[in-house]
Amino acid sequence: MYLKFFGLTEKPFELTPDPKFLFLTPGHREALAQLTYGIQEQKGFILMTGEVGTGKTTLLRTLVQRMNGQIETAFIINSTLPFDQILEYTLADFGVSDPGGSRAQRLMALNHFLIKQRRADRKTILIIDEAQNLSIETLEQIRLLSNFETTSDKLLQIVLSGQPELHAKLQLPELRQLKQRIALRCALAPMSEEQIEQYITSHLRVAGARRQPFTPAAINRIARYSEGVPRVVNMVCDHCLLSAYANQTREIDVDTVKRTVAYLENGMPTGGWKPRARTGSQITGYSRRTLIACSAGAVAAAAATAGVFSSSVYESALHAVSATIESPIGGVIRWLTHWWGS
Repeated sequence: MYLKFFGLTEKPFELTPDPKFLFLTPGHREALAQLTYGIQEQKGFILMTGEVGTGKTTLLRTLVQRMNGQIETAFIINSTLPFDQILEYTLADFGVSDPGGSRAQRLMALNHFLIKQRRADRKTILIIDEAQNLSIETLEQIRLLSNFETTSDKLLQIVLSGQPELHAKLQLPELRQLKQRIALRCALAPMSEEQIEQYITSHLRVAGARRQPFTPAAINRIARYSEGVPRVVNMVCDHCLLSAYANQTREIDVDTVKRTVAYLENGMPTGGWKPRARTGSQITGYSRRTLIACSAGAVAAAAATAGVFSSSVYESALHAVSATIESPIGGVIRWLTHWWGS
């Protein structure tokens, strides 16, 4: 809706994990380097943690995209599934025909696929997103998948990505064997205010913008509200662009951000109440209905002052209006009737 107005070729602040819009803070760059190194060197288990919305999924999608042609990937996005269904999903993502039947048959099919990939000198990765939702039993079964190996190499690289609760879960005594097998760990931190400014500018530039519509004060307010979380920054910026377009202004100031935050928090309209001249249904911030009611009241008061609203002669009140006020009142009534119908 607002693309043409701001000179954009696409929406810059979508909530989907598009690698094209990846902005690498030092922490994101280090995490991506560790993920790449762990896979290339076949380290087995890699752990990545970060708060909600810090860009974990986007980073994983970027990893897969950058290593395209070198790896085979199964990407599990529903971590609430039991292990057998995760195994079934993994085989499907790898393009392996499901043998059906028992877990043992599926494991043998996976082993055969991994050996075939190793002979073709291709690496195989299993990525499990939102891994903090995995049960202890399922995590233990996933650990056993790392037993697919040769004397020198791990046949399957496993990336567990999740919220900080995943790191806490791995401290449980029941998962001490899995904890010992994690070769690399990386964590994503929220962005600083300076990084948020760079993040917004980067997204706008990728989307085709030639100017920065957000004022420094607006960016500061976005930074404080988002607490450095990229997903929240995206959500606020997208609504701000829409609000600015609705008000036909190409500069997004701190007031626009405040109204957007109020809308996101409480469902209040982003436009706010601004008494300004409008055509059609509103004039100077007041509705037609309100103005007509006030005008009608003024007419009634004038008529009462002239003594025309006696209860005993109500039916003939209009005929009793004196010549001095009859013409003005009639003119006002005719104007109001004409305006209301327009």
